Amino acid sequence: MTLISPAELSGLLESGSPVRILDVRWSLAEPDGRAAFEAGHLPGAVYVDLEAELSDHSVPARGRHPLPSGDALEAALRRWGVDAGDTVVVYDDWNRAGSSRAWWVLRTAGLDDVRILDGGLAAWRAFGGPETTETTAPAPGSIGIKYRDLYDGALATLTADDAARIADAGVLLDARAPERFRGEVEPVDPVAGHIPGAANLPSTALLAEDGTFLPQDALRAAFTDRGVTGTETTGAYCGSGVTAAVVVAAAATVGIELPLFPGSWSQWSSDASNPIETGDARS
Repeated sequence: MTLISPAELSGLLESGSPVRILDVRWSLAEPDGRAAFEAGHLPGAVYVDLEAELSDHSVPARGRHPLPSGDALEAALRRWGVDAGDTVVVYDDWNRAGSSRAWWVLRTAGLDDVRILDGGLAAWRAFGGPETTETTAPAPGSIGIKYRDLYDGALATLTADDAARIADAGVLLDARAPERFRGEVEPVDPVAGHIPGAANLPSTALLAEDGTFLPQDALRAAFTDRGVTGTETTGAYCGSGVTAAVVVAAAATVGIELPLFPGSWSQWSSDASNPIETGDARS
């Protein structure tokens, strides 16, 4: 399972099942979500810093959000209080970006039971779930991860060369906003445009107005409309590997395995030898 509803999470907590809740609030405009976490969060939740704990900025030439090392991630998981056998629930408050990044990183490391709170914090509040400002650190966890190199982990990843081949011969999905895909604006990276041959499927197009993932029929239709049915050679990227995880998670809910290019546009566009395309292309 990829998603969990507020009602399902409440039921797990009431049953006493081993659940570890991770608050991964992050957005392009506000990457540090700690202040928001401290102002109110799900009871028992631990704040996860996407920039510092789900990325390793010391890694060169792999985009703006390189993947963390296995050792660093394992240490973080234990710091968050995660034990083997726990159900890990991740949530955020912005377009499922932070929670999907956490879901993808933890699943890639080999954790089996990681679920995104569908609709995020807003859905929890709408459900009437409790919140707290208490920030007591959990007892250290004991989990060990299966994959030390997340670029070669449980979920498939793409290199820049892989992405180029898929864009040419398969379907490479670009999860950014249409205006960034077309190269009309680029608020983050120094070069605008997209990988030649890619098709645009904004991550936000897979979410309903309330921030929940679209129903499965609508998700399948969105992927089919871009030529993705689960039998093609496919992949996904975005600006730096964060919002593309939303697309990968959405695909997983309908049984489609979608490899991720972690370095994404920030890695691709940093290499002057890589070609760049603008306009609608295959979108």
